[in-house]
Amino acid sequence: MQPTQTIVTLDLEGVLIPEVWVAVAETTGINGLSRTTRDEPDYDVLMRYRLNLLAQHGLGLAKIQEVISTLEPMSGACDFLDELRSQTQVIILSDTFDQFATPFMRQLGWPTIMCHQLLVDGDTIVGYQLRQHDQKRKAVEALQSLNFRIIAAGDSYNDTTMLGAASTGFLFRSPDNVIAEFPQFRAFTAYADILAAITAEL
Repeated sequence: MQPTQTIVTLDLEGVLIPEVWVAVAETTGINGLSRTTRDEPDYDVLMRYRLNLLAQHGLGLAKIQEVISTLEPMSGACDFLDELRSQTQVIILSDTFDQFATPFMRQLGWPTIMCHQLLVDGDTIVGYQLRQHDQKRKAVEALQSLNFRIIAAGDSYNDTTMLGAASTGFLFRSPDNVIAEFPQFRAFTAYADILAAITAEL
């Protein structure tokens, strides 16, 4: 049976919103927090590194949420997402956390998002609970098992298995190292261009 509907799956940070951890690093001066999934392919390694830095500096959830409250979606992101959602269903698959994502979902018009949970004791972030490992790829495969065709776009190492599982995968505003390592995915930097590429695949 041929798929009857296409769903677009998008990463969040770096694609629609600024990188939260980079903003926290810039605000607090904890430069190590600027390391992201663009730099570190292993998400668990990256998160343990972040949690260690938070503990060392006594930085809690409230401060991070304070930084998030000053951020907005990237210029053009809302219009891009609105236009895309007028053409097809869109699901955001992100390795961020509910505690970080909610303010952005409000600004983006409450799209569907699947992400993870932070474990918090008072104001202290003590750990994190992944929905499951490699959840972006597994979400794509689950949707495909329901007879949906998937087009995916993301910017970082942790998006590449999602892009590979999709019928078509695109890189968007990716760093040079990711583009060089994954030349099989067409890379774009402008919302108008990736919108046109996705639309051509619908």
